[in-house]
Amino acid sequence: MTDTRTLTGDEVVAQVSALVEEIFDRLKPVLAAAETLLGEPGGAGADTLHGIRPQVLEALGGLVIGAGFVSAPHVLSDQEFGFEWWTTTGSDDRGSGGSGSDDGGSDALVPEQLFISLDPESPNFLDYTRQSWFTVPRDSGRRHINGPYVDYLCTDEYTLTFTLPVYRDGSFAGVVGADVYVREFERTVSRRLRSLGRHAALLNAQGRVIVSNSVRQATGSLVRDVDVPAWWTAGAEPQTMSGGATLRRCGDSPIALLVSV
Repeated sequence: MTDTRTLTGDEVVAQVSALVEEIFDRLKPVLAAAETLLGEPGGAGADTLHGIRPQVLEALGGLVIGAGFVSAPHVLSDQEFGFEWWTTTGSDDRGSGGSGSDDGGSDALVPEQLFISLDPESPNFLDYTRQSWFTVPRDSGRRHINGPYVDYLCTDEYTLTFTLPVYRDGSFAGVVGADVYVREFERTVSRRLRSLGRHAALLNAQGRVIVSNSVRQATGSLVRDVDVPAWWTAGAEPQTMSGGATLRRCGDSPIALLVSV
């Protein structure tokens, strides 16, 4: 008897959806803390951003190797930009959340604060307001997953960045976010991808490969035989192509599963 769950990728879709929701759930306390801080009488300054640090540090772990808050311009009372971001070294075995990871790591997490130049006159200034992990939540009002991209600011590795918009009095005030190594995401989902027995890849909304079970589809490469952006624009309904390949959305996430013949 044919196992249709394996052929259609139901288990992969369910696992990826659960992983995405787990990561965004980790950000909810950070979001609440940021909006509370920004809503205090007199507003918030750069020197008060440490008030959300406990929630940021709690968000670290599992697949999340970086987290924090990035303010919109002129939201803080004492400077134009604001950046409270922490990263970790080592590994963690808490909070893989039924993700199916084979990782049994137990090394202690070592949180480190990330500092960047916030001075627009500095040659090292990074205008994060141009980054899609910032602009998409700002412009759409919705959560976003950016990547895969090489994060030269934080990790120098292929990374996925998950962001949620932050509001103050109904106006956009910044984002809270979490970074995930693509290699760790791949390790978590690889067993189920391999079990499909066919070429399969997880794609972002632009059709770039996040992870796959084939060396012919490397992370960051663009799928050209399927118009993935057009599929998303049309509503991202499950689709079977003429050659038998299938394309499905993974839950409510901007990640799709492509299974080829």
